[in-house]
Amino acid sequence: MTYTSSWRSPSNIALIKYWGKHGLQLPRNPSLSFTLSACHTNMTLVVDLSAGNPGIDILYDGQPKPSFEPKIKTFFSLLGDFFPWLNGSFVKIDSHNTFPHGAGIASSASAMSAIALCLMDINDQINGHTTFPGEMWCKQASEIARIGSGSASRSVFPGAAIWGAADTIDESSDRHAIPWNEQLSQVYKDIQDTILIVSSSEKSVSSTAGHDLMKNHAYANTRYEVARNNLSRLCEVMRHDEGLNTFINIVESEALQLHALMMCGDSPFMLMESGTVSVIKEVWRFRKATGIPVCFTLDAGPNVHLLYPSQYMSVVLAWIKNDLSPYCANGQYILDQVGSGPQKIELYSGI
Repeated sequence: MTYTSSWRSPSNIALIKYWGKHGLQLPRNPSLSFTLSACHTNMTLVVDLSAGNPGIDILYDGQPKPSFEPKIKTFFSLLGDFFPWLNGSFVKIDSHNTFPHGAGIASSASAMSAIALCLMDINDQINGHTTFPGEMWCKQASEIARIGSGSASRSVFPGAAIWGAADTIDESSDRHAIPWNEQLSQVYKDIQDTILIVSSSEKSVSSTAGHDLMKNHAYANTRYEVARNNLSRLCEVMRHDEGLNTFINIVESEALQLHALMMCGDSPFMLMESGTVSVIKEVWRFRKATGIPVCFTLDAGPNVHLLYPSQYMSVVLAWIKNDLSPYCANGQYILDQVGSGPQKIELYSGI
């Protein structure tokens, strides 16, 4: 018996950064992110329960991608309690990203959440029922996504999501993310995110390796406490249209703290490029000169996310084209915005 599912799932950009984990992909501090729209993964899973030769075949844009297999096999090996049928199945996967893979735009978040959603859908098909899009269905999808990639837990929800237990956030959990979109004031629901592709190359140090370095980091406990305090402050700010200056201060500080942690550990490394630093300086200059509330954040990579209210889009885009695109690889940047979350789609691939 063969079952098929196709989903589109977005990446997300963390405002409060998760950096450091324990156990099975559990966070050392809570995080808050915007779910994106244009940056997403289209994914198809085909599961054959009667193939007689359990295994996995992974394609990317229709071409074999054996380098992805170890991570997916490890992921699937941890899901027996959720999907008992998975161990004896042959699974074929094909996917497509709308943004550069491995360049620090959370491709694992969109990919692993897409796989989780496909698996949940196929499980419903096998069992002849569905509770989608119920609250418990989404939380379980988030928990499964988390096992594959911590940040993927947040991509299951539209608008904004919080992952990690926080004293000030009801129902927050280390096991799964929770939706946070309903608590946002309108200005944050309309935030634009223009992503400057300073480098499209795969980053030199993986996020997994970066998380591991936090285990013995001299500033780890201080960082986790700062992150918890910043989360509480940012959640309060984002409930109201006022307070954009505080939003900017927290978001930019979080981005710089993330990269500072990389640069001052026992085995320091640097993911920012010279173009990254130049863009940051230009953001500060432009904001001071114009008063427009545009700010930057960074994921674990060199590329810069510019966040700003939609009402300033025409002015900001003109500035990006004239002054910032020279810092981008081949002048490339991606127009994105806070998005509406994952969606089930028609078959992505012919597999």
